[in-house]
Amino acid sequence: MAYAPGAVLIAALAVGCSSGTGTGDSATDSKPGAVASSTAPPGKYRTLPEACRSVSPATLKDLLPGSAELPEAQQEKVFDGSPAVTYDTDRRVGCRWKAEAPDGARSLFVDFERVVSYDPSVSDDDRAGEVYAKKEAAADLPSALPGSSTDSGTPDASDSPSATASGKPGKDGGKGGGKAAGKSSDSDTGGKTGSDTGDTADTGDSGDGGATENLQPRVLDSLGDSAFLDDLLTRAGSTAQHRTVSVVFRTSNVIVTIQYTAQPALSTDIPDSKELQEKAQALGRKLVDSFSE
Repeated sequence: MAYAPGAVLIAALAVGCSSGTGTGDSATDSKPGAVASSTAPPGKYRTLPEACRSVSPATLKDLLPGSAELPEAQQEKVFDGSPAVTYDTDRRVGCRWKAEAPDGARSLFVDFERVVSYDPSVSDDDRAGEVYAKKEAAADLPSALPGSSTDSGTPDASDSPSATASGKPGKDGGKGGGKAAGKSSDSDTGGKTGSDTGDTADTGDSGDGGATENLQPRVLDSLGDSAFLDDLLTRAGSTAQHRTVSVVFRTSNVIVTIQYTAQPALSTDIPDSKELQEKAQALGRKLVDSFSE
């Protein structure tokens, strides 16, 4: 009888130890040391198109007035384009085309950049989004105009009245790529936004009481995953003014840059912003569609 309590105590301790060990075994079933890892998915695109074959001859004839009148041998040279210098064609390729006509010259540059994330926790798409965001920020787009569309490149944009914009006012220091101190603002060109050119201003009324057409540099709503348009009028010294419309868009992990430039033969002529913007956006839509094929 004197040993009964001790026996009971020993049995209770045994049960407690057994219970604790069972809990520990259950915890070890989750395999400590094997940390659940999630590797971000790779980008949709593993290769890039051949840049100098990315724009069809028919499109080039439309974008480069005067090229269709050239002798066949010269046409082929123009349409072949000049490939950009690159050291990794899996990551970046580009091509430039140029044609001259009696009333001026036009040039087109297309650049394809495939973004790859070297961080396993960040997808190629997310990294491409970061790269694109930096490009958009560097463009320093103005705020959207109240009541205006952010994208005048819709299929029915040609139905709206003609307009001429002088792009963004010049900013000291430029934005690179030849955008230096020669850049001119609307005031530098005599404020040609309407009466002097026979066209309505870029912020003028559409005439039907609806929203005004926006030809300012802006974000585009209907091109790829994200896109923006820049419009820059430049003049260096006594040479003719030239306008460059840039359309930059991202589709998955590829960023495409289109630069479409017009330089009239006469220094007093100002290239039509509306025409250049519409054609650059139309090309952008064709390139987006080509990625989907």
